[in-house]
Order: sequence, then C-alpha cells, then structure tokens
Amino acid sequence: MVRVDPNEQWAGYPEEEHDMLSQESLQQIDREIAKYPSDQKQSAVMAALRIAQVEKGWLPKDVIGFVADYLDMPAIAAFEVASFYNMYDLKPVGRHKITVCTNLPCALSGGVHAADYLKQKLGIDFNETTADGKFTLKEGECMGACGDAPVLLHNNHKMCSWMTTEKIDQLLAGLEDK
Repeated sequence: MVRVDPNEQWAGYPEEEHDMLSQESLQQIDREIAKYPSDQKQSAVMAALRIAQVEKGWLPKDVIGFVADYLDMPAIAAFEVASFYNMYDLKPVGRHKITVCTNLPCALSGGVHAADYLKQKLGIDFNETTADGKFTLKEGECMGACGDAPVLLHNNHKMCSWMTTEKIDQLLAGLEDK
C-alpha cells in the first residue's frame, strides 16, 4: 500500500498533532499497515500502539486517539484494544518495567518467590514505580515459557528465564545504569 506523505496528510493540523509521533514511528506504522488490505488499516492497531508506546513510554489517551485517527478507526476501538491487553501501559511506568509471570506453572517453579524478592529489592509492590522512576513492577499472565520458569519480561521485549535471586540481582545491576 502506498501512503501519502505524512507532511501532506497532516497539512492544516496544529503542529503538535503532527508531532504526536516521530517520522520514524510513523514509517514503522506504515510498514505494519502495508501488511493488510488497504481497506483494513485498523488491523495494524496492536502493532501501531506498540510502536507508539515504545516511543512515548506509555499510551496517553491523546496518543491512542492519534493512532486511531492514523488508522481511520474510532478512538474508542483503539482504546478498547489498549485497555484489554496488559502489554499496553495506560499510565506512566518506570524506565524499566519488569513483569513477573505468576501463573500456576511459574508460581510452582519460583515465580512467587521471584516476585516477592523483587518487591523487597525494589521496595515496591505490583503496579508501583520506584521513587526515582527507574522501575515499575507488574504481575503478568502466562508468557508461554513455562519450562523456563520463573520468567520475567523487561519492557515487554526481553524475556528473562530461570530467574533465581542471583540472576535477578544481575538483571537489576545491569539496568541500574541504563
């Protein structure tokens, strides 16, 4: 699918609307849109929301609305997707979001212990962020890696397997400087 030049597409819009997402993010979204028939751009909504979240760190309502407009879909439909899946953050999170799988296989294989250790180490509970804004701790659903339990997910992109207290300490030390 061929898209119009984003500069032309947003002609007449206030500059802040045009700058809601970077040109790089818009190009990434365009590549996702191109995977679907031209009359089904909304099929790229999950990928577009992910791209927007990577750039912004979370998904404020105006960004969700921007993505919806970009995909020619109602804003409420994009919000329904963003609010249904736990990989999307509708509130600000720390620079390092750590999601701990606590579903039964992980729980039985140390997931609860890993979660408790992280809570103690970071001084926060699930759905909280450290005072310095570095870490947010989330409880997650099955990540499909039960054999690697306990499993953590860093910023929705990096799977960390067999997370003993020693490996958690190594992870946190490595993230401390980033």
